[in-house]
Amino acid sequence: MNPVPPPPFARGSSRFSLDGQVAVVTGGRRGLGRAMAGGLAEAGADVAVIAASAGPGDVEADVRAHGRRFCYLQADLCVADQRRGLIDRVAECLGRVDILVNNAGLQRRGAAIDYGQDAWHADLELLLSAVLDLSQQAARVMIRQGRGKIVQIASISSFQGARQIVGYATAKHGLVGLTKCLANEWAGQGINVNAIAPGIFQTEMADHVTSDPRKTAELLGRVPSGRFGAPDDLIGPVVFLASEASRHVHGAVLLVDGGWMGR
Repeated sequence: MNPVPPPPFARGSSRFSLDGQVAVVTGGRRGLGRAMAGGLAEAGADVAVIAASAGPGDVEADVRAHGRRFCYLQADLCVADQRRGLIDRVAECLGRVDILVNNAGLQRRGAAIDYGQDAWHADLELLLSAVLDLSQQAARVMIRQGRGKIVQIASISSFQGARQIVGYATAKHGLVGLTKCLANEWAGQGINVNAIAPGIFQTEMADHVTSDPRKTAELLGRVPSGRFGAPDDLIGPVVFLASEASRHVHGAVLLVDGGWMGR
């Protein structure tokens, strides 16, 4: 017997509104994370940012400009002890946790034949182990609340091989599997777990591409839209996956790549 469907959306309400909700964005101090934090605040959410730097930088002003509350927690997510209790600390600061965006990441570059074990383990710790850890912490809070949204930031490297980023690409492949596993287990408990897979974006992580005219021309030739992504291009996708508009979306990976993977 099918469970009772959720009630219809209230007339006049916005399916994309995040009013009264609390969002957590890891690595939200700059780049894609900063854009998403600001976009979630614009949609109505109070925002907590977790990052390794000593201060929040400009993202606090971005959030407060929309009249939303802000909380900043400094933590090196590569270190398990520093991850302990982070989501509970956000709940103490802002009252609850409704949305988790696992965005924190970095990209170590080097030939696979020489890629050291320390770098390999650090990549997997930040890009996979920390994501599972924080997702588990958030799910415990969300289950008590009866609902929640978890959005993992994957990559086009989740679906194809790449040169010089063996740890990053391997972890991002694993992240898609993790997203689907968590979605299968938690969908019935009111938690949506999905992922966004960006293509090449104009951020510090892609400086080695966007600062090289030859590489830029070569890679732009593979992007049907004819341009690299801008950080604001992720705002619509993350707000969709964080809102009630996506309430029946579970285990999906939303490509935001200008058509790269459609070639």
